[in-house]
Amino acid sequence: MNATTSSGTDAAPEILDAFQLAADPERATDFAEAAHRILADLVSGGAPLGWTDPPGRGEVAELTDRVLRAAHTGDGALRAAYTGRRLVGLGYWLRYARPTNRQHADLEKIAVAAGSHGRGLGRSLTGALVEDARGAGIEVLTLDARADNTRALTLYRSLGFREYGRLPDFVAMGGRRYDKVFYMLDFRGSGRREAEPPHPR
Repeated sequence: MNATTSSGTDAAPEILDAFQLAADPERATDFAEAAHRILADLVSGGAPLGWTDPPGRGEVAELTDRVLRAAHTGDGALRAAYTGRRLVGLGYWLRYARPTNRQHADLEKIAVAAGSHGRGLGRSLTGALVEDARGAGIEVLTLDARADNTRALTLYRSLGFREYGRLPDFVAMGGRRYDKVFYMLDFRGSGRREAEPPHPR
């Protein structure tokens, strides 16, 4: 996970969901381009977001369109953080595609713009997405991350996620190898034995 805000303002950021974003035509029109700027900048700086090279505008536009469509059909959730009119962070989860796993979802990305770290945006985005999943009746919310992303993993644990698996030396990046770790948040309550979460897509 990576985090950031806009320059020098202390205004509390707005955390919008997909419906609130769609209700603001200016923000909705600019969202894919603003998301691309954040993601490309973070990946250029070495952020562990799943790309080796910065994603292109078309790739991010396709991604944001897919996530927004999923959010509007109940198959996902999007959260976007704004300081004023500037997008400073985003995150989303999507339901698993297999019919037998539709009750579960995967928290796929949390990204906060470079320059906006230290304001709690990552926590705000993740917390809002966790509540969205709970409200949508998701049973198990999963995620995976690079094991050296200690800031993100500390945040996830503080929100109740627990590690359920690890693939040693799975991620190859810049001539180095990193473990890939899998985390889960089970909403079904502690009174029953936790089933194994779905395998990653």
